Amino acid sequence: MSKTLNGHSRSLHHLRVTLPGTTCYPLLMRNPIIVALDVPTAEQAIQLANALRGAVGALKIGSELFTAAGPSIVKEIKATGAGVFLDLKYHDIPNTVAKAVASATRMGVDMLTIHTCGGSEMMKAAEESAQKTALQAGVPAPLVLGVTVLTSMDQHTLSETGVGEDIGKQVERLATLAGQSGLRGLVCSPLEIAMLRQILPPEIQLVTPGVRGAGQDLGDQKRVLSPKEAMTAGANWLVIGRPIYQAANPRQAAEEILKSIGG
Repeated sequence: MSKTLNGHSRSLHHLRVTLPGTTCYPLLMRNPIIVALDVPTAEQAIQLANALRGAVGALKIGSELFTAAGPSIVKEIKATGAGVFLDLKYHDIPNTVAKAVASATRMGVDMLTIHTCGGSEMMKAAEESAQKTALQAGVPAPLVLGVTVLTSMDQHTLSETGVGEDIGKQVERLATLAGQSGLRGLVCSPLEIAMLRQILPPEIQLVTPGVRGAGQDLGDQKRVLSPKEAMTAGANWLVIGRPIYQAANPRQAAEEILKSIGG
């Protein structure tokens, strides 16, 4: 399966994959690039989405844009033909997270995020809510992605939160718990991809931010690889923000990155 998922087909159809005990859900197979719409207004986001139309696999709506533009931005971005990754990193009591996931599912998002440090009960509630709501609404269930350790964190910042063990060990612990809780995908640093591929079932989707080309500004990312290195390590999806949306020509930047990984 992983070979197929890494095929980077440019076709515009959705591949529906059914895992044991789940309803089917869509995976956008145009290419593995997800562009972060880290812009402050709906107008800027829609302009960028139109500029990237057909050139990337999906677009990510994060906290800044969702807070500024509201839920309607999901519908507006989907209207451009793009897949939507809603990256709000839900972390709350299980019932609250389940209700938030249900709302996101009804919006038609393709992917969404929760924090794995919310624990197994919260993660199970999120996945069950996605599946149940999708079945009731007659839509594909979104891919619920568990966030392990943020790519902006290093050993020092992790220790500040009271976690004394090595980042890799913490990622391994949380990833294993996520898999046991029924999640079908994870968000992780590119530096942990190869390790996770050794311990997780091959059908688990790995989404990685923290991707930068040679000589590019790292910004607040601390654990990074190049796009090609991340894909070679076993990533299914690359979340790329500033190197594309701050480029003079975002579409050209996305196309060059896709070419660099053999797409």
